[in-house]
Amino acid sequence: MSSRMAGSILLRHAGTRLFAAAAVSPAAAARPALLAGADGVPAVMVRLMSTSSSSPTAAAAATPQKAKEEAAKDGGDKKAVVINSYWGIEQTNKLMREDGTEWRWTCFRPWETYTADTSIDLTRHHEPKTMLDKIAYWTVKSLRFPTDVFFQRRYGCRAMMLETVAAVPGMVGGMLLHLRSLRRFEQSGGWIRALLEEAENERMHLMTFMEVAKPRWYERALVIAVQGVFFNAYFLGYLLSPKFAHRVVGYLEEEAVHSYTEYLKDLEAGKIDNVPAPAIAIDYWRLPANATLKDVVTVVRADEAHHRDVNHFASDIHCQGMQLKESPAPIGYH
Repeated sequence: MSSRMAGSILLRHAGTRLFAAAAVSPAAAARPALLAGADGVPAVMVRLMSTSSSSPTAAAAATPQKAKEEAAKDGGDKKAVVINSYWGIEQTNKLMREDGTEWRWTCFRPWETYTADTSIDLTRHHEPKTMLDKIAYWTVKSLRFPTDVFFQRRYGCRAMMLETVAAVPGMVGGMLLHLRSLRRFEQSGGWIRALLEEAENERMHLMTFMEVAKPRWYERALVIAVQGVFFNAYFLGYLLSPKFAHRVVGYLEEEAVHSYTEYLKDLEAGKIDNVPAPAIAIDYWRLPANATLKDVVTVVRADEAHHRDVNHFASDIHCQGMQLKESPAPIGYH
């Protein structure tokens, strides 16, 4: 053995002892039996050596994960990488359908889906008798005129515009009731949840018709303008008179039922192509796989009729001099 080889061996053994001593705390140094492995090699070095020279099995197991990460960096399988949050939230659980396929939607979950009640009376109408009801009724009628002029019989775009407005009242009413509940330390009778359910349901209508009618740039601009004006107007109206605000929404939903009825007539007459239903609508309303646009419009119209009843009912409660919390809310009544 040459002097150079002997020196390298001694230096290696000396380095091992020095690094092990530096890594072990003074308190832990009193327990050499716990720190040393079975062959007398310090446990710190055992861990270092096992990490640096992992077994072929471990390397093979790590290869797929590394490949997925590289694919995600290159724009490939983006779902392969799990984003670990500092707060411990991991999006690792995959929801499955009854047929074993993966649930593809993150905007709603399987337990939030339902089968629409299409047996509801579509002809029901609240006859305006008081001055407040007449003002609400003619306000809605005046809002319908420019909509008819702009969209005419393009019911897909009309539905898209309608849903951007129809999702506002439930959110505004639920928000104001929520704040009132916080200020007064009182329950809401379930009306906060009922109104927010309405807003979410209307938003899902919008997500559906976005797949049917591709909005143009000026239609998107119109949505932004109309929503901005309507939100602030309805907010002030609800603060001044919840009775009037709910009555307005009740009449708006009556007009929505009428619009969707006309939509169905054009579909049945062949003036509008009865295309396959969007996938999001099939899952949300639990429609059959071969459902068409006609089926979607039918269930959406039923939803609007239910919203009509809820808001007229809420206005009637206020007309009787009571608060909404004094009457149980129709939760789950789409």
